[in-house]
Amino acid sequence: MTTRRFTIRPGTAIAVLALFFALGGSAFAVGERIDASSAAQQRCAQGAVRGVAHVTGGPSGAANIPGQFSGARALFTRRFNCTGRAIQVRRLGIGVYEVRFVGNGAPTALASGVPGAVASADHLGGGTFRVHVHPVGRDDPGDLPFVLVAV
Repeated sequence: MTTRRFTIRPGTAIAVLALFFALGGSAFAVGERIDASSAAQQRCAQGAVRGVAHVTGGPSGAANIPGQFSGARALFTRRFNCTGRAIQVRRLGIGVYEVRFVGNGAPTALASGVPGAVASADHLGGGTFRVHVHPVGRDDPGDLPFVLVAV
């Protein structure tokens, strides 16, 4: 039997070390980039989504949302407040609602009606927004579900 000896030449050793440091440096740089971007998007930061409310009114529909603020889960399909505090809704009249993100200072919100509806939002201050909803192609208000995103 013949025994083969394995020898590493100096050029090969230098190439392996260079490859090791190049891959390690790339992995470190990618890790740094990921950490920097996640730190830039903190909860309730300016430019971040600060609140989401998908208001449906539950099984009874949007027309049965109470006239006083309520945070009942059944009124929402989805809800998020970056402060961790309550989200409340009340119905002021046909197609007119107010949504309050408690403790949230978001200055702007975007409203969208679910398919078949159009919605708009006005900032009232104190994390509260007034939402107007009407059926697509009509000017009269309607009690239809909507989504409100506070930024």
